[in-house]
Amino acid sequence: NSTFFEDMGFTYMGPVDGHDVQKLTDMLTWARELRCPVLLHVQTAKGRGCRFAEQDPGRFHGVEPFDPLTGRSKRPSRPSFSSVFGSELTALAREDPSVCAITAAMESGTGLTPFAKARPERCFDVGIAEGHAVTFSAGLAAAGMVPFCNIYSSFMQRAYDNVIHDVAIQRLPVVMC
Repeated sequence: NSTFFEDMGFTYMGPVDGHDVQKLTDMLTWARELRCPVLLHVQTAKGRGCRFAEQDPGRFHGVEPFDPLTGRSKRPSRPSFSSVFGSELTALAREDPSVCAITAAMESGTGLTPFAKARPERCFDVGIAEGHAVTFSAGLAAAGMVPFCNIYSSFMQRAYDNVIHDVAIQRLPVVMC
């Protein structure tokens, strides 16, 4: 029995426990020695080894300094850019029924959780598909909506062509956040 990846010409290796450093090192060494296309399937658990991150991975996705015994932040609590953005966008949506929000699997991190709760019919999470988020936003704009497309800047490179071809060249009013 060959795998889907082997049918495409890849040597499939795995799955391997990504937390077992020695096993992972061995698999990477073996993959390098094969001198052919290899797909190494590595499985990990987000936050593994940190009790607080294991219990609440979303909160510990991007962290500021915290007390390792309690999990509490070492900085005084203050509104983040994302939380203020989410509150303001939710307020805009109350006033304007054409305002909608799109995210690529980062609802909490981009501050859209209050928007999603208040206006679930106008909040779209397209999963880890940044290019689709941009093109979907373009389609919504072409249909008369006011889309706020929320993508972490480090992942926006995945959607670069979509921004150019589907939004900019078409001169569509998509708000990139």
